[in-house]
Amino acid sequence: MGLALFRFNRLASALGVVAVLSLAHPARAVEPSAADRTTARTLAQQGYEALRDKQYAVAADRFSRANGLVRAPTLLRDLARAQVGLGHLVDAHETYTTILREGVADDAPAPWIKALADAKSELADVSARLPWITITVAGPAHPKVTIDGAPISEASLGVKRPIDPGRHEVRAIADGYHTAKKSIVVKESESLNVAFELEDAPPDAAPKNEEDAGRVSVATVKAPRWFKPVTIGAFALGGAGLVVGGVTGILAIRKHSQLSEVCPGGRCPPNEASRNRRYEALATTSTIGFIAGGVGVGAGVLLLVIKPQSLVTQPPAGSPPPPDRQRAAFSWSPVIGVGSAGVEGTF
Repeated sequence: MGLALFRFNRLASALGVVAVLSLAHPARAVEPSAADRTTARTLAQQGYEALRDKQYAVAADRFSRANGLVRAPTLLRDLARAQVGLGHLVDAHETYTTILREGVADDAPAPWIKALADAKSELADVSARLPWITITVAGPAHPKVTIDGAPISEASLGVKRPIDPGRHEVRAIADGYHTAKKSIVVKESESLNVAFELEDAPPDAAPKNEEDAGRVSVATVKAPRWFKPVTIGAFALGGAGLVVGGVTGILAIRKHSQLSEVCPGGRCPPNEASRNRRYEALATTSTIGFIAGGVGVGAGVLLLVIKPQSLVTQPPAGSPPPPDRQRAAFSWSPVIGVGSAGVEGTF
């Protein structure tokens, strides 16, 4: 029977709760108190309303609490229905199976007998929808396997194991081997095989997935703060120097061409002295500009080539951070002086 066919009537549900909780389950060793019964009735009613409104998480919580106070097959049946709504088919399968295993007495209340019949039919539907997974691990003798972070028994390896439909992450771990993981998507009624072949790891080798192992630090590399502005400044200085050198160089060439016509043999008459001085000034400025431009561009290229870096080390999860989280692997700083340029650094 599909869950979509269930109809819940508020009054009928309230009457059912009273009838259901009027007796304790025969398997219960200690009779519930009056306060327990009252609390269980309230929780069950809230569960019925939540299940009717498809608030499956709330319904599962209320029915589970109520059944913890007063054991009843009706509460287990509706808990299983909420689990099906959540997509927890494995839990629902086990809850329905528990109802059938415990059974009810021949003289049990009518709602209990109906709950047993419902469990039989609804278990068949859940069983048909239940996916299965077979996990095998080649390599280690005693691997450890987790599904979504929860460990599973080694006895479950190599045989079919029920699993809820949806996306899951399976990991295989063993001493002396690299950890492996696979992300899988399982559909209803599907049977899936997941096979691992773990790789040997040298005794001193760090695990491949360092973040999950938590035994090694995770290091990231980044440049120091001064690197970007200094590099940009070096290229800007170089570009400006080359522009100044080029412009003044062109003007100097023009002046030289003009002076060559009136200054035969490189000797200028007195009336051309000022023009000659302007030519010499342009030539000197052009030379300085090209030198500065070459130094700036060279420094920028050098910075890009050496790319100074720092290692920022993060401790494993759960461990306190060290006092100084940043450890320089090596550092450089440019040095530009009159007539010279270079870099200095430490290792």
